[in-house]
Amino acid sequence: MTKILVVDDEPALVTLLTYNLKKSGYEVFSQNDGQNIIETIKTQQIDLVLLDVMLPDENGVDITRDIRSAKIDVPIIMVTALDDEVDKIVGLEMGADDYITKPFSPREVIARIKAVLRRFEHGKKVDSRSDNIQMYGPLAIDYDKISVQLNGDNVKLTPKEYELLTYMAQREGRVLDRETILHGVWGYDYGGPDTRMVDMHLSHLREKVELDPKHPALLKTVRGMGYRFEKPTAEDK
Repeated sequence: MTKILVVDDEPALVTLLTYNLKKSGYEVFSQNDGQNIIETIKTQQIDLVLLDVMLPDENGVDITRDIRSAKIDVPIIMVTALDDEVDKIVGLEMGADDYITKPFSPREVIARIKAVLRRFEHGKKVDSRSDNIQMYGPLAIDYDKISVQLNGDNVKLTPKEYELLTYMAQREGRVLDRETILHGVWGYDYGGPDTRMVDMHLSHLREKVELDPKHPALLKTVRGMGYRFEKPTAEDK
């Protein structure tokens, strides 16, 4: 049974979510603050965290950062207020997989949980090719181990950064507009969150996988159109 951890300090909301999640077949754990959350995730083998941004002791953005710093790849859906756009963007930057805005319906929450879990499991599947290590100049992507190296050194990526990188690498040479990337990596339909989220994630990804982030050799900007992943040329190396 899939285990969901609900972290929120509103008892009525926790009760509502717990009831509906259990009704949908999930096992539910809950706590009203971020204390010992990493221990809870590990000991209870949590499959997904539903995390409120505003908590009494620590905000959800900092908790997300701590979870990712502990190298825990559990999917995280952040719960934000309607006007917390900055928290949404920073939370995604810290490694959250999705966000949902209050007020929301239990049906929407369950749909988001299913979508995130589906994408997470898909990302964990081993590629069926005989050679699962692909080289792009100095960059190596190991699809079996879900790891990345740059000039032989391990590159620490968040789950979302890895998903973004491999999504683009597997579409090498194609120009992808921001809406297409947003849909393909985050699962949002067109007209969803601001496409600046794509620019932000690509900027951070370049800082990690490009030898010269200011002059990217892999993640190219196609002015007025979007982005393209391509193998570096001799001039780029």
